[in-house]
Amino acid sequence: MTGGLLAVHAHPDDESITMGATLSRYAAMGVPVTLVTATLGEQGELMHGHLAGLDADHADQLGGYRLTELVAACRAMGVTDRRMLGGLGRFRDSGMAGTASAGHPRAFCRAGSGGPDHTEAVAALRAVLDEVRPAVVLTYDADGGYGHPDHIAAHQVTAAAVQSWRATDAGSGCRLLAVVKPRAVLAGALDALWAGDLPPVYRRPRLEDLGYQVDDASVDLTLPVGAWRSAKRAAMRAHTTQLDVWAGAVDGYALTNLLAQPVLDAEHYQVLAGRPVPAGATDLFAGL
Repeated sequence: MTGGLLAVHAHPDDESITMGATLSRYAAMGVPVTLVTATLGEQGELMHGHLAGLDADHADQLGGYRLTELVAACRAMGVTDRRMLGGLGRFRDSGMAGTASAGHPRAFCRAGSGGPDHTEAVAALRAVLDEVRPAVVLTYDADGGYGHPDHIAAHQVTAAAVQSWRATDAGSGCRLLAVVKPRAVLAGALDALWAGDLPPVYRRPRLEDLGYQVDDASVDLTLPVGAWRSAKRAAMRAHTTQLDVWAGAVDGYALTNLLAQPVLDAEHYQVLAGRPVPAGATDLFAGL
């Protein structure tokens, strides 16, 4: 086992928002970091109408543009091994639950359940595992963080591929973790963000509107953003069609829904499979 790190995400920008500091940290340390993205985010909306007309309802060119944003984000994080699951364009953004785009024949949500698309996606990810032999794999929990069909599919594909690989000698020690946000920490950061002055274009979300939440006590590992804050911020800013990002007493960002939320001072994880993380550890590889 090489001791590398593999992250699996649904769309461009998910990697930067959820774990941009983590990926930057380990890339800077010289740990092999591989990012696998399932789709190009073709069904995304456009921030402030930026590049209006590229979206799926018009030119349907947003996916290609978001690929360039993903390339820039990876550059900001120092991630040099970037891959599309099954190859460029194999799987397509399904859109939000209940939308017609989920019926597209390449919609990634089709890979989340049994059937040929699931089998193909798991095999494609298993091939990456066999090649890069990571000690740690990062993705979402069973709800995909916030219920998006592609995030749920990413979890299901990753969990199945890792389970298969862990059954081999090469993968037996692999640890699978989900990125999460401790509820009380998030609530405090949200209050702190909104205690400052924000432009009136933004709206305050309800806590229940924000995803990835778990009870604070159920977090297994906390990695301070620390010295990698600027790299995370730069990676998020690379996704200009999807995000507003700003620095302040509490760093913040908004998606195209213009709900302003905080960038937390740490990135948090739960162990889904593999050895438990030693108490108090601040390293994804602790105890492996």
